[in-house]
Amino acid sequence: MQSQDKWITKIAFLGISFMLTSAYAINGAMPQMTKALGVSATQVQALATTPSIVVTVFVLLSSFIAAKLGDKKTIMLGMLLVGFAGIVPFFVTSYPIILVSRMVLGAGFGIFNSLAVSMIAVMYQGQTRATMLGWRAAVEQIGQAVLTFIAGLLLNFGWQTTFLVYLLAFPILYLFYVRVPDTTEMLAADQKNNKKTHINRNVPQNISPLVWVLTLFAAFIVIDYMAIQLSFPFMAQSLGVSGLLVSTILSLMLVAAMVGGLVYGGMQKLFGRFTLQVGLLLMVLSNFLVAFSNGNFVTLTIGVLLIGFPMQLISPFIFSQLPNLAPLKKQPFVTSIVLIGFNVGVFVEPFALSLLAKIMGNETHSVSEAAYTTIPLLGIILLIIAGVTFITNRKRA
Repeated sequence: MQSQDKWITKIAFLGISFMLTSAYAINGAMPQMTKALGVSATQVQALATTPSIVVTVFVLLSSFIAAKLGDKKTIMLGMLLVGFAGIVPFFVTSYPIILVSRMVLGAGFGIFNSLAVSMIAVMYQGQTRATMLGWRAAVEQIGQAVLTFIAGLLLNFGWQTTFLVYLLAFPILYLFYVRVPDTTEMLAADQKNNKKTHINRNVPQNISPLVWVLTLFAAFIVIDYMAIQLSFPFMAQSLGVSGLLVSTILSLMLVAAMVGGLVYGGMQKLFGRFTLQVGLLLMVLSNFLVAFSNGNFVTLTIGVLLIGFPMQLISPFIFSQLPNLAPLKKQPFVTSIVLIGFNVGVFVEPFALSLLAKIMGNETHSVSEAAYTTIPLLGIILLIIAGVTFITNRKRA
C-alpha cells in the first residue's frame, strides 16, 4: 500500500481542511470584544470578515507560491501563519495589531485553500479521489461546528481565550508534516510520463476553457445557496418564528451539508457522471419548497434544510472534473480560479438578488418578499442547467 492510501495519511491530509473555516469561530466573543477594545460593533465585525477578503487575494497567489516552494511546503507555511497569527489576540488588546493578525490569518488560509483540494487530484485517482473530495467538504463543515463550539467553551474564561482555538493548527500541521508525502515526485513522474506518451488524449496538455464555465457555474450555485440561507431568517421572522429556532435550523442545514460531503463518494459511484444532475434537481426541489411554502413554516424549513445536502454534492463534483481539464502541474491554479468563483458568488449574492427582483418587477425593500420572487426564478435556471447538462452527458455516453 502506497503511503497516501493509508488511513492515517488521509486523516492527516483532511486535517488541514478542518481549520479552513475557523475564521468565524470567534464570532461569539464579538460583544465582549466591543467593550474590551473600546471600538464600534462595525470595527469588531471587521475582525471576522477581514480574513475572508484576504483569503481571496492569496488564493490567487497560492499557485505561484506553490510553484516555488512545492505543494507540501506551501501548505505548511499557510498552517504556520494560521497558528501563529490566530493566537496573537490572546496576548494583545490593541485593535490595530489584532486587525493585522486577522489579515495574516486570512493570508494563511488563502495560501493552502486551493491546495487542500488540488493535492487530492495529484495523490488520488478514480473512486478514492471522489471519496476524498466529499470527505474534505464534510470536514470543513465539521471543523466550523467543532471549532465554534470549542471557542464558545473558551469564552467562559474571557474573550481572549477564544483565540486559543487556533493552537489546534500546530498538532494538525505536525501530523501533516510527518504523514503526508511530498507530491513533487508525483508531479515529476507525471510530466515524464507525458513526455513519453506525447499524444495521450487522456492527459490534458493545456487548461480547458471549460474551467471558466465551471467557475461561473460555481458562482451561480453559491448565489442560490446563499439566497436561501440569508433570506430564511427574514422569511421566518415574517411568520413570527423565534430567533433561537431559526439559528437551530441554520445549524442543522450545516449538518445536512456535512452529510452531503460524507456520502458524495457513494453517490458518485451510484450515479457516475449524472451526480451533477441529481444535485441540481435536489437544489431545484429546495428552491421550490422555499418559494411556494406560502406561509407554511414546515415546508419552508424542509426546503432550507435540504439546500445544504446537494450543495456538497455539486461542489466536490466540480473539483473532481478539474484533473480532466488541466495538467496536474496546473491543478493549484485552476482550483484557485474555481474557489474564487465560489467566493465571488458569496459577495455578489445580495446585488444579484436585488437585480433579479427589479427584473421581475418587485422592487420591495422587504427581504422576504424579494426572496419569494427571486428564489423560484433561480430554481427554474437550475432546472434548465440540469436539463442541458443531462442531454450533453447522454450524447457523450
